[in-house]
Amino acid sequence: MNVTRREDNPPYERGSGILLHISSLPSAFGIGDFGPGATRFVDFLSEAGQKYWQILPLSPTMPVYGNSPYSSDSAFAINPLFISPDVLLSENWIHGDDVSSLPDFPSGRVDFDKVGAVKSALLFKAFDTFSREGRDLASYDLFCGRNAGWLDAYAEYKVLKEEFGGQVWSQWPSALRHRQPRALQDVHEKFSNAIRRIKFWQFLAWKQWVDLKSYCQEKNIRIIGDIPIYVNYDSSDVWSSPHIFQLDQNSVPAFVAGVPPDYFSKTGQRWGNPVYDWDALQKEKFQWWIGRIRHKLCFYDIIRIDHFRGLVAFWKIPAQEETAVKGEWAPVPTDNFFRALLEAFPRLPIIAEDLGIITDDVKEKMDKLNFPGMKVLIFAFGEDIKTHPYIPENYSQSCVAYTGTHDNNTVQGWYQHEITEEEKKNLLKYFETVNPSQLHWQMIDAVLRSPAVLAIFPLQDILGLGQEARMNIPGTSSGNWTWRFAPESLTPRLAEKIARQVRASRR
Repeated sequence: MNVTRREDNPPYERGSGILLHISSLPSAFGIGDFGPGATRFVDFLSEAGQKYWQILPLSPTMPVYGNSPYSSDSAFAINPLFISPDVLLSENWIHGDDVSSLPDFPSGRVDFDKVGAVKSALLFKAFDTFSREGRDLASYDLFCGRNAGWLDAYAEYKVLKEEFGGQVWSQWPSALRHRQPRALQDVHEKFSNAIRRIKFWQFLAWKQWVDLKSYCQEKNIRIIGDIPIYVNYDSSDVWSSPHIFQLDQNSVPAFVAGVPPDYFSKTGQRWGNPVYDWDALQKEKFQWWIGRIRHKLCFYDIIRIDHFRGLVAFWKIPAQEETAVKGEWAPVPTDNFFRALLEAFPRLPIIAEDLGIITDDVKEKMDKLNFPGMKVLIFAFGEDIKTHPYIPENYSQSCVAYTGTHDNNTVQGWYQHEITEEEKKNLLKYFETVNPSQLHWQMIDAVLRSPAVLAIFPLQDILGLGQEARMNIPGTSSGNWTWRFAPESLTPRLAEKIARQVRASRR
């Protein structure tokens, strides 16, 4: 029996928004956070006539993974670096003396090592206040109780990672590797204060995020957030639920995720994440995924699922293979999976990331589920523009259109450094006249006027910035995820310019 979804009253309202990760916001503490810089950005969105704010995953990041928000040790936790010291000051968790001698943070970039040291010291001070005063204890206990399904394992995992010098969990002593009750009881007795600290930091992050999201609601701004389809092997998720992943007898991945060879790569891409055991997930009625979606719907109004095609069929690579060449397609019980999700969440607000080579079976599922896919305008000019699916005139209403994404160059960076002669000719053919310095506005206007239900622009394109402002270069492991904007760049004049274009496009 096929999955069916109601066609009436879809959970998306025609409008436009800006893509900007939390880390890119201005603040005095070297990285964007949930504090006043975020609320000022929400004010700008409102003044600019925007209805949506798209962010990247809020997950904790680590230097070992290049500080990527898509490589985390938890699919549920929030990055403590996003906790705002300004808010901690206003709530008396820390004091003025604690922030009186901050280091000189680089302007326009995140120095994750320097930020981590400063934020960690402040968060320890906040926990000291909590331990002494017991303030907000009832709210903290309620938070811990409601989130125990992931929070307990995450806190245990974090303290054990520290105890064992950062070792992968599969190298821990057998009793801890297999989460034997007696061993975990000993962990709680020995590390009770550290476990409480990890939970308190998550409580603070959650509390500040809820306040920011409420502010967005007051301003009629809806949050679009990302879910990476896969999780990291060395994570609390795999450690606490190894049975839902394809691991071998030594608790290490038997198969890993990736994508097959294609026009862009003769060896494909070997991502290395463990793949799901969909039979095991189905036996449990997909409860892990339902819990994950439920959790994220508390964070976001709309969820973008990265690599959506992996929920229809996934490329399964033997773990010993160094490339993706010898992988194979493996099926997913897609109909049963989405039937379970739709029973739990009748108006499931999902955007399907469907960039790249997408097969007909994936398109069919997206169509039946009424999940909009993505269109990226800077991809549209390399072929026949009359028939290209990424040209605005060829969009359906059921899509989300972008000038570019966090994985692409900016419009200006693309035009100045990457565009081919064929793309230049097609660009001129499409726009008739091209003013290079204003190309980002031409691209923005084309996406705004398209039939797409949502039009989203990276803030870098709104500001007309070049490749120095690029967020991520896929396939590289350093120098990414660091860009931040200057607060003075968001002016009332810019907000009014965007608002005029939005009104003209009836968004």
